[in-house]
Amino acid sequence: MRANWDLVLEKVVGLQDHSALVDLFELLLTEEERSAIAGRLTVFKALLEGNMSQRQIAAEYEISIATITRCSNYLKHMTAGQREAIKALIL
Repeated sequence: MRANWDLVLEKVVGLQDHSALVDLFELLLTEEERSAIAGRLTVFKALLEGNMSQRQIAAEYEISIATITRCSNYLKHMTAGQREAIKALIL
């Protein structure tokens, strides 16, 4: 059976209650996976703000340089329009 990501997105978008979202993510994701997602969001936010170097981000948030580099490379390959849309979501 192939995983249906759209189903996951529908469930997340359909929940407006914070505690219900917590319950869903605790069911679907391990603590490590939730931490990884939170870390990536933190990295993308810091990179988009542009106030810290990659090394500063790594030191401040205790996130690996490899993760920061992956996030940075992803942003570099986006169009300007895509970056602006992501900024609107994250910042």
